[in-house]
Amino acid sequence: MKIEINNLSKIYGNNKHAIDDINLQITDGLFGLLGPNGAGKTTLMRILVTLMKPSAGEVFVNGMDLQKERKNIRKMLGYLPQEFSAFPKIRTWEFLDFSARLAGMNNKKDRTDIIDRLLESVGLFEARDRLASKLSGGMKRRLGIAQALIGNPQLLVVDEPTTGLDPEERIRFRNLLAEMGSEERIIILSTHIVGDISSSCTEMALLNEGKLGFNGQPQQLIENAKGHTWQFEVPDSELENIKTKYPVVTTIPSEKGWQVQFVHKNPDEKAVISIEPNLEHAYVYFMENMVN
Repeated sequence: MKIEINNLSKIYGNNKHAIDDINLQITDGLFGLLGPNGAGKTTLMRILVTLMKPSAGEVFVNGMDLQKERKNIRKMLGYLPQEFSAFPKIRTWEFLDFSARLAGMNNKKDRTDIIDRLLESVGLFEARDRLASKLSGGMKRRLGIAQALIGNPQLLVVDEPTTGLDPEERIRFRNLLAEMGSEERIIILSTHIVGDISSSCTEMALLNEGKLGFNGQPQQLIENAKGHTWQFEVPDSELENIKTKYPVVTTIPSEKGWQVQFVHKNPDEKAVISIEPNLEHAYVYFMENMVN
């Protein structure tokens, strides 16, 4: 499975470039698309799932032109949008059954077998008779994944799946995507949450203001921040000043006040300690020093 994105742009009526001359290649596995809100991630996702036409450029999915073979490509797609909702007065299995019928699965036994297998795979089998509207936020997102997997798509696009989830559900959801990403399919995970990328994706791209800033392995982005990630302790009275002066990544209460981690090329503070960066440090460093 392979996606080729060539010189792709989307321009809205006010001459605003939602995405600007994007070039990407994506192959099997879990691919992370990272960037702040408004970076152009959702626009790119909507183009890839054929819900929006680009203003310029080309997309090829397994060699098929996205604009010329939309119907065939749609058969290969599964999509979980950021705003996912199920019908409020039907049970969990009924929602999937309805989705399967819409996908052209007319044999009832086949549908039942597929639905049970999907509910088991996303950890919702015990909730199969519960009203979809009564599921927790994390369970609804997992139901959305089950719906997107009907038809066993070769390309699965997931837009901001962990927004609003509690930490336990977020970890469970990321693990679920990682497991599915080991199969022979492409899963594109679009998010503004760095932890979603660092825990599961082997390849990633970073968008900012519609432009592609980075494309490669997460470790490659982390390498850029080595030697520029620092830690030191400050009293309560100095914390706000430090936040103004440096891009602060984390603050942790300590005996002396606060343990602060920040990124900077050459800090002039005394008693700073160089630390190994993680992807969150690297992301902040990139946004501060490589984009602006």
